[in-house]
Amino acid sequence: MPAGDAFTARQEQDIAKAIATAEQQTGLKFSVYVGSVEGDLHAQAVWLHRQLADADGAVLVVVDPRRNQLQIVTGVDAKRRVDDRAAGLAAAAMASTFALGDLAGGLVNGLGSLMEHAQKAPVLHADQP
Repeated sequence: MPAGDAFTARQEQDIAKAIATAEQQTGLKFSVYVGSVEGDLHAQAVWLHRQLADADGAVLVVVDPRRNQLQIVTGVDAKRRVDDRAAGLAAAAMASTFALGDLAGGLVNGLGSLMEHAQKAPVLHADQP
C-alpha cells in the first residue's frame, strides 16, 4: 500500500487490519493503492489490478487524493461476490468520508462495506442432506 506521508503509523495499521479482516472473512484478496495516478484512473487501476497475484480473486481500491478520485476493480471471481452495485455503494461511502478529510477512515469503512457484500453465506446444517 504505497501511502507516502498520507497516513500515520496508526492509520496504516488500521487499514492493514481492515484488509486482513476482509480477506479472512471472504477468502478474497484485497489491496489498496493510494497515490498519484497519471492519465486515466480507470485504465491505470485495471493495469494495477492485473499486476496482483491471483487477480481473478482480488479486489483493488485505488485512490488518487490529488484528483479526489477513486476506483474499485474486481477480478472475474471476485466480481461474483462484489458486483458493480456493491462497489458503487462502497465507493460512495468512501467518498463521503474522504470529503470530511478522513482518508484512512474512508478506506477502513469502504473495505468493511466491500467485505460485508462479499462475505460467504454461512453454511447451516451442513451435515444434513
